[in-house]
Amino acid sequence: MGCPLSAEAPRSWPPGDDENGGGEDDVVQVSLSAQIREVIKQSWREIQDDVSRVGVIMFVRLFETHPECKDVFFMFKEVDDPETLRASRELRAHGLRIMSFIEKSVARIDQDERLDQLILDLGRKHYVYDAPPKYYEFVGAEFIQAMKERWTSEQEDAWKTLFLYISSTMKRGFKQEQRNQRNQRNQSDVLRRPSVSVSKQV
Repeated sequence: MGCPLSAEAPRSWPPGDDENGGGEDDVVQVSLSAQIREVIKQSWREIQDDVSRVGVIMFVRLFETHPECKDVFFMFKEVDDPETLRASRELRAHGLRIMSFIEKSVARIDQDERLDQLILDLGRKHYVYDAPPKYYEFVGAEFIQAMKERWTSEQEDAWKTLFLYISSTMKRGFKQEQRNQRNQRNQSDVLRRPSVSVSKQV
């Protein structure tokens, strides 16, 4: 989520491909109950002073359990040593960006429209970053694993629901941007077509 490190590569898969998350009907609809929102706010307060460390742990675990994610993080593609990753300033900075997004999500968790807009915008950016939806769930899963020893089962379940909400809403944003880009390409193609002139014989 929030992957400027992946923006260097050209698009490598066609719009509408399964890697992009399938069709519109594949996006799961998730709702956040009042109880889930309260649990998330309370548990976030317990960890917000430790976000830098949690962000690093999350990304090191992500690359260990899902090395294919390095395909969209070119800076780390050739780095296999976990200690090198842990010491990386770039990895720490990216971890902080993820944690900052989570913090913003928690701050808006009682404001549905603002929360949706925040997440949709991130999904749109991920289309530009060439980061397909299949990766979104991995980040949330590794965040939860990093926190597993601190959290109760109720807290863990609440965060699983939140990350499912985030990933499904990001997919909607991704697909919106995908359609926008496709429409722009189609309009450009129409404008570039040579006009046919008909000459009248006198």
